[in-house]
Amino acid sequence: MTKNAGVAEHGSFTAKDYHDPPPAPLIDAEELTKWSFYRALIAEFVATLLFLYITVLTVIGYKSQTDTDLNGDVCGGVGILGIAWAFGGMIFILVYCTAGISGGHINPAVTFGLFLARKVSLIRAVMYMVAQCLGAICGVGLVKAFQKSYYKKYGGGANELNEGYSTGVGLAAEIIGTFVLVYTVFSATDPKRNARDSHVPVLAPLPIGFAVFMVHLATIPITGTGINPARSLGAAVMYNQEKAWDDHWIFWVGPFIGAAIAAFYYQFILRAGAVKALGSFRSNASHVRN
Repeated sequence: MTKNAGVAEHGSFTAKDYHDPPPAPLIDAEELTKWSFYRALIAEFVATLLFLYITVLTVIGYKSQTDTDLNGDVCGGVGILGIAWAFGGMIFILVYCTAGISGGHINPAVTFGLFLARKVSLIRAVMYMVAQCLGAICGVGLVKAFQKSYYKKYGGGANELNEGYSTGVGLAAEIIGTFVLVYTVFSATDPKRNARDSHVPVLAPLPIGFAVFMVHLATIPITGTGINPARSLGAAVMYNQEKAWDDHWIFWVGPFIGAAIAAFYYQFILRAGAVKALGSFRSNASHVRN
């Protein structure tokens, strides 16, 4: 047997022997008795707080630097590119820091997509979303406390549908943007891919951060880029203006639809979950008949 043939056989053997981890139970009450569960909630809260603090502060700082009423330079500041880097860079940092503790979701849409794919239980998903939303509110609250003179004047970092764009366009932008993010999360964290391509080191937070960066570049002019309901909620609560609340539903419905589509696409089309389920059903039916 040649060396290459041996490698090929070994590769097929490894892939053949791979088994997906079992799906998370729908309701796992036992989680509530474990310290690791509450540690994960704290990690999600703190990570989302830091995410909103840095990013909203960047947005307000940019607007103050380019305000001509304050002798600002319209071509100065970090610009849209810098804002996009702030969002993408913080996601890279925070996912890297919290992935081993909570999974590094930092986004209710990501949590929702992983729940639909049976990666987390219903209890964990709901509690993660609560922790993320509270963290976001507190993060923006810190910005408001430190930047009282600028916070209201420059929009508080709240997501709003910009002039010239219809509600349908804004909703579509949020759906597609969140699809890109959640699709990247599934791809970067796929255990089968890591097992099959173990010789290729994959730093999962990096592509996830880049996905956030690229989506912000594309959709900041449309909606200010939500793709994270906690981020939108935290800014809306602290800013508390009519326009922000009028458009707020877009930043929940859009991301949740985008996350659901991404979960379905990755699990049932790319990973052939529907085919596996059908094959398992036929196999069981065959055994029953025999």
